[in-house]
Amino acid sequence: MGEERENDLKKTSPPPMGNQQPGNRGNNNTPPNRQGGPSFDRLILFFLIGLAITMLLNNFIGRAFQDAAVKQISYSEFMDRAKEGKVQAVNIDETEGKIYIYPSDKDTDRGMVQAYYTGIIYSDTTLTEKMEEYGVELNAEIPTRTSSIMDTLVSWVIVPLIIFWFLSFIMRKASSGMPGMGGMGAMGKSRAKEYVAEGPKVTFKDVAGQDEAKESLMEIVDYLNKPEKYKEVGAKLPKGALLVGPPGTGKTLLAKAVAGEAGVPFFSLAGSDFVEMFVGMGASRVRDLFKQAEAKAPCIIFIDEIDAIGKSRDNQLGSNDEREQTLNQLLTEMDGFDDSKAVVVLAATNRPEVLDKALRRPGRFDRTISVTQPDKQGRIDILKVHCKKVKLDESVDLDAIALATSGASGADLANIVNEAALRAVRMGRRLISQEDLFESVEVIIAGQQRKNHIMSREEREIVAFHEIGHALVAAKQKNTQPIQKITIIPRTSGALGYTMQMPTEERFLMKKSEMLEELVTYLGGRAAEEVQFGSITTGASNDIEKATDLARKMVTMYGMSDEFGMMGLEIPGSQYMDGRPVKTCADETMVKADEIVRRVLEEAYQKAVHILTENKAILEKSATFLLEKETITGQEFMDFINEP
Repeated sequence: MGEERENDLKKTSPPPMGNQQPGNRGNNNTPPNRQGGPSFDRLILFFLIGLAITMLLNNFIGRAFQDAAVKQISYSEFMDRAKEGKVQAVNIDETEGKIYIYPSDKDTDRGMVQAYYTGIIYSDTTLTEKMEEYGVELNAEIPTRTSSIMDTLVSWVIVPLIIFWFLSFIMRKASSGMPGMGGMGAMGKSRAKEYVAEGPKVTFKDVAGQDEAKESLMEIVDYLNKPEKYKEVGAKLPKGALLVGPPGTGKTLLAKAVAGEAGVPFFSLAGSDFVEMFVGMGASRVRDLFKQAEAKAPCIIFIDEIDAIGKSRDNQLGSNDEREQTLNQLLTEMDGFDDSKAVVVLAATNRPEVLDKALRRPGRFDRTISVTQPDKQGRIDILKVHCKKVKLDESVDLDAIALATSGASGADLANIVNEAALRAVRMGRRLISQEDLFESVEVIIAGQQRKNHIMSREEREIVAFHEIGHALVAAKQKNTQPIQKITIIPRTSGALGYTMQMPTEERFLMKKSEMLEELVTYLGGRAAEEVQFGSITTGASNDIEKATDLARKMVTMYGMSDEFGMMGLEIPGSQYMDGRPVKTCADETMVKADEIVRRVLEEAYQKAVHILTENKAILEKSATFLLEKETITGQEFMDFINEP
């Protein structure tokens, strides 16, 4: 699908977020407390907040001044100061085990210190006699804090003034709607980005491979452009359309194309933008978003990943009250639409099965538009859209690339074209070749080549026989896809080699016989290790994973086992996301299903061993050639098989 360009629509600042409401601009009857200054109830709120903060800080401030006014010294330093006449009085506190010392006027180097303290030395029995000898007053009241006037002034005047000034500054900025101001008054404001149809814009010409989805959305565009002809008949504009499909298929791009075709403002935000840690902020943002939209009508609101706030309210443990309040407010706002104002809500999600039923009922999201993976012709059209921006040589065949990328989304195809362009630059060419495109397909599937990854001769030999085992088993069966390429060059995905098969046509169904042969092909690599070396390695882990998954689906989902027949034992966990299947049968039934899966895999493995044993000479000859070349084409491999 066409690339999703963020700058195709010019972004502008949202309308002022202060107390000015769209419906009463210029109204002289507005109450005084809404004319630009903070309201009286907010002043009371901030006063109470400031008072509470002041009371909390008072204790800490007092301790800070006390710590600054009292300093600890050693016992010997205390005696030296007393002997020099720098001590006026002492207070012995046996409870704390401290001696508090008040300096005399002779102590000119004390600075801001009002008193000292030191520990009591109980072995010094002459302390009282020495204090009398030095003229020091015993057990006097020692001022260890600042004066009461200074303490009151700092704690209850200066600190509150600073707090009130700071809070009022935030309130003024929030009320004036300054961009980027996140004060308390702006917490409930919508974070939607507004795009207006000026300059380059996305249209349906930029969207390829989704003809059915575009047809469903064209009626909304026509209504936004010509609402009169619909009102004459009495038809109402659909309030919402839900775009569902796998990731990367172009749901966001379609929403922008609708706005670009209609030429109306486009408000875009994600579902997570509504949710905050503060209770009620999400609902407040929903209200503010719809106020902005009604002021700009006709317009489009696009909520991406709506499942962040639209999950079913099932009251299970771990539910989020803030999210549910936000969802309730969204439902209320969609019900309260003014039919005379053309405001359309578009939403996108990869997980439609988790959405609340109230959200998807008619009157809210009236339409569900499926944005699926493109077919072969759709992939060709998408590749053409992206190839307009790059330079291709005459060897490029987009039909072959589309055939090799079955199941790829629009985002995958855009990435493939870009990788091909980067490779052409690295190779010092100004045009993209067919080789660049095929190599980029391999990069997306298996990763970049690991040129510095050095394997031993023994390991390279095992990998070569493993990959030839896959290819030979596939070639000796009737219903398998032709071999395109065999390589033993390691890739960054962790693969030490791979065998690429290329379909000859677009397929949407698989027969049971074809799936069984696919299982044999998956296990051909492990079988080749056993046939040639008499031992097995860890290299077949990914093959076993894929084979087990396919065999399990045959038994539990596709009804291809004689024991269970048409009974479905599992259902997909998610329609568009790769999730764990959900069991729909008893545990005892799954135990039997596991045994059937094991038997199917064992039969496929034994068949692979049988094929390779009968063709061991071809296996050894092909593997030796692959060791020398490291990469061979499907045609070169077939030449070995067809030799007399």
